[in-house]
Amino acid sequence: MGPAFNPAVDRASVALEAARAKGDILIVHVGGRFRPGYPEISDDPTKSHIFQQVKTKGLMIEGTAGAAHHPKVAPKIGEVEVTKRRVGAFSTTDLDLILRANNVNRIVLGGVITSGVILSTVREASDKDYVITVLRDAVADWDDEAHRVLLDKIFLMQATVVTVDEFVASLKN
Repeated sequence: MGPAFNPAVDRASVALEAARAKGDILIVHVGGRFRPGYPEISDDPTKSHIFQQVKTKGLMIEGTAGAAHHPKVAPKIGEVEVTKRRVGAFSTTDLDLILRANNVNRIVLGGVITSGVILSTVREASDKDYVITVLRDAVADWDDEAHRVLLDKIFLMQATVVTVDEFVASLKN
């Protein structure tokens, strides 16, 4: 994660701390990572283009710094951590099982990449009938225009888009 994403990480940490302080919110951290040797990624270079780049560059290997959560939003003891092997937070994970087991029907999303992880997660969460909130200033993308269009047009069909400050204020109600 590059420095361009630091403002979103800073805002996500504010939202996370407010949720922790509320005390009755299930906090789930989802992180993408792969096993050494990348058995989850095909050797066929025509498949999984984005993951081919990860594999070629030796990124996101479990147990390495490159697969760790940013320290400002890292899980604390008692918080759930889910590992994903593909783009969306539901794909290849037990996230849906965890949420349903805890009677969760509302999710709040922050993170990167807006046009990848957040988009895929919003789409699948909507198909699973979750009520979705996207934290506008706690998500980021390499492409400013794609980021803007997703937040201002696309996500509004399936989610509520609010700022971190609006989210934090809603926790006080």
